[in-house]
Parts: sequence; C-alpha cells; structure tokens
Amino acid sequence: MEEKRGYNAHVVVLPFPAQGHINPLLQFSKRLDSKGIKITVSTTLSSVKSMQSRAGSITLESIYDDNTEGALARPAALMGFLEKFEVVGAHCLGELFKKLENSEYPVKGLVYDANLPWALNIAQQLGVASVAFFTQSCAAIACYYPMYVEMCGKPLSVPAFSMPGLRQPALPNPASFGSETERFPPLIKHILNQFSNIEKADWILFNSFYKLEEEVLKWITNLYPTVRTIGPTLPSVYLDKRLEDDKCYGFNLYKPISETYMQWLNSKEPASVVYVSFGSTAALNAPQMIEMAHALRQTSSNFLWVVKETEESSLPNKFVEDTSGKGLVVAWCSQLEVLAHQAIGCFITHCGWNSTMEGVSLGVPMVGMPQFLDQMANAYLLEKVWEVGVQPKVDEKGLASGEEIESCINQVMQVGGRRKEFKKKAMQWKQFAMEAMNEGGSSDKCIDEIIGRLVCS
Repeated sequence: MEEKRGYNAHVVVLPFPAQGHINPLLQFSKRLDSKGIKITVSTTLSSVKSMQSRAGSITLESIYDDNTEGALARPAALMGFLEKFEVVGAHCLGELFKKLENSEYPVKGLVYDANLPWALNIAQQLGVASVAFFTQSCAAIACYYPMYVEMCGKPLSVPAFSMPGLRQPALPNPASFGSETERFPPLIKHILNQFSNIEKADWILFNSFYKLEEEVLKWITNLYPTVRTIGPTLPSVYLDKRLEDDKCYGFNLYKPISETYMQWLNSKEPASVVYVSFGSTAALNAPQMIEMAHALRQTSSNFLWVVKETEESSLPNKFVEDTSGKGLVVAWCSQLEVLAHQAIGCFITHCGWNSTMEGVSLGVPMVGMPQFLDQMANAYLLEKVWEVGVQPKVDEKGLASGEEIESCINQVMQVGGRRKEFKKKAMQWKQFAMEAMNEGGSSDKCIDEIIGRLVCS
C-alpha cells in the first residue's frame, strides 16, 4: 500500500487541451509535486483518459466531456470548441474548487494556460493565487504584443522588441480561420487575447530559462514584472536527473507502431543521422514534401523521417524503397529518445517551442523550417541568437527547394561545413539548460520562490 504523503499546499493546473500545451504543464506539475505541492490537473475527458496510467501522485479531473461535445480535430471547428470549453469548463472548474474546498488540502493556487485567460477570473473570484503559464517562447510573445496593442487601438507603452528580418507570424490555413485578408482573424484574436488580463496574474511563467532568452526577458519584464522562467520542462532524466521516475512526458496523441527505429539508430555511426519531424500539428504541404524528399535522397547523410499517415500520399512514388539503404520512414516515434541518441547529428524541425526546447536541451544542431505562428520567432532564435543551426531560404510562396534544404543539411552535417561550430554552440546550450533546472539554478530558484509564496499564503 502506497505511503500517504504530506503536502505543503494544493494547486489546480489547467492546460489548454492539446499535446504541445499539456506536456509542459504536466512536467511543471511534476516539479511542484516533487517539492511538496499537491497537484490536481483539470482538463478534457479525452486527455484525462490518455494520462490516467501515468499520472503517478497527480490527481486528474475532467471538466469538459470533449468525447461528446466535440474535440479539436478540425481547424474550422476550433473556435466553436473554444467558446464551449470556456462556458462549460469555467462552470465545472468552479464546481471542482467547491469540491476541493473541504478536502485535507484546500486549493491555494490555479496554474492556467495563458491561452485560457478566463481562468484568471475564476482564481480571483475564489481568492486563490493566479499563475499564467505561456507554452510559447518569450520571443514569440514579444512578437504578438505589438499586434495586440494594434488590435486594441492603443499606443505601445514600450518600444517593440527588435528582431530584424523576422518573418511575420502566419496562419496554417487562413481560410479555415476567417478571411485571408482580415488583419486579425478569429484565431489570431484568440492568441492575442492572452494579453487581455495578463497583468492581473500573480505570476507569469514561461517554459524557458534565463540565459536562453536573456535579452527578451529584460524587455518583457518592463511590461510584466512578475515574469519568471521555469524551464526547460523536459522529463528530469534528460536534464538534472533529480526526479528518478520522470522519464517521459506521460501524454502523447500518437503512439509508435514499433520501436525498430531505435534498433536502426543503434546500427548507425555517431552524428550520422538527420532526424526530420514536424510535430503533432504542423504538416508539410505536398510540394514541400516533394522538395524534402529530394533533399534527403540527395544528401550523403542517413535520415530518419517522421511522416504522419495524413502525409504519406504526398511522398514521391517508391521513395521509401529507393532510399531504404540509408533512410527510415516512420509514422511516429519517441522524439526525446531519438534526439538523445548519439547517432543524431541534425534535427530538421518546424520549430514548435517544445521541439525547439528539446533540441536545445539535448545539444542537437538544427535546421529550422517554421510553418506558422510562433515557429517563425523560434527559428529566428536558433539561427540568429543561439547560433545552433540554419534556416533554408524560401520563395514567395514559402517553399524551400530541395537544393536549399540539402545545402542546410550539409552545413550542419559535413566536416567542410559549419558542423563543429554548430555542435559547440549546441553543447553549450545543453549545459545551460541542465544548470537552469539543477538545484539552485535559475529556473529551480523561480519554482522555489513560487512555492514559498503559495505555502505562506
């Protein structure tokens, strides 16, 4: 029988119901739990069911039945889902707090995804600490802020953060989210509304660490003094190793069909494999799939390419068979395990923030191919600020040619390119990431500061 634990405080955690949002908030929850904070994660029913077997000492509560109300399967249905989730979720979250009021550990704080700004009102009504959690980079939020000010028709209170040459955030499919000519389509308005009441939160947290975004953090703290960095939110085994059982995220929308890709990697020389993955939500269009296939066919490096089922039809005819001598195409894999493998020499990524943080934290040089939204800012950081990789040039339609991608791969992978330079920088950032999460590190101190205030409240 498991020994009963004593806790110093109780916190409810509310993630936005998508893999890229749940995972960092779940990892942060594990950190709080390891430091004596009781955690209740409240989210959609389907997410609760997916996490159930790996929740450990964290309690899971459903506040929205997305199995019957409708989930996030179609972009066109997203805005309707968000409206329903706010109405139903807000009510059920309030009911959850009432249920926990008379428990052994009454709730002292609500950690909520900044994409759900309505949660702050609930925290204030119930008199508990409010903690807004951004799952995107500080740089991305800095890009959005001037857009929010423009949308509200206000002047900037501080000059915009400078990122010369940065491509503007784009939508994955503008027609699905409103008029292509509309300055602020519904999805962009939803993202910008993260700023609507953020200054009222007791803390504003970022899944980042101080050294990684030092300059933009200084800028954003002028706007919001309560900003803290608590990342990277990778499982502890890949960073400080202080949480013995923390070996995986515990939530994944996709499952590897088999793990033969690990055996395949084991057969390869160190730093000889290009790993290509565009995450759970981004997808290459058919022309870009053709160009990527051309680049991987032409390069002398081995490759492991994650091609989702929805993308398979865009592969060139007989590509898998023709490249079987040096490449492997899989439907999904455990990205952390792959990136941590010694055979990986380059990561071609869409630059979603979680993938970017994984690449940085595991010391892997990257080729950034951003597709939309915050990915543009993240790709800018990896090339211009951290200097751990490159971006292929794109044409007026946003298409990178096979020759351009191949050139970038060769820069990262071949001895005659910038391989040594990129690897040296990547290993420096890996060390900084580990230091941030280790005892007394910048992120560890921020977590302790928050816990101290919660316990004393």
